[in-house]
Amino acid sequence: MREQDRSPPPMEAALAYSPKDAALVAGLGRTTIYKMVKEGRLELRKVGSRSLITAASLRQLVEAA
Repeated sequence: MREQDRSPPPMEAALAYSPKDAALVAGLGRTTIYKMVKEGRLELRKVGSRSLITAASLRQLVEAA
């Protein structure tokens, strides 16, 4: 499967998203996702070398908008 064809899992099914997938799900850019992490508006967790945005923090951000 090509990288372009990959779609993120549905919000209700995922526990966490890569920053790229979080951006796709939320309809935002990756730069905005990282900015919100820096501001403390999104929770980023490191699992090994991967950076993951928790689905709970992404859901909370969208619901508060």
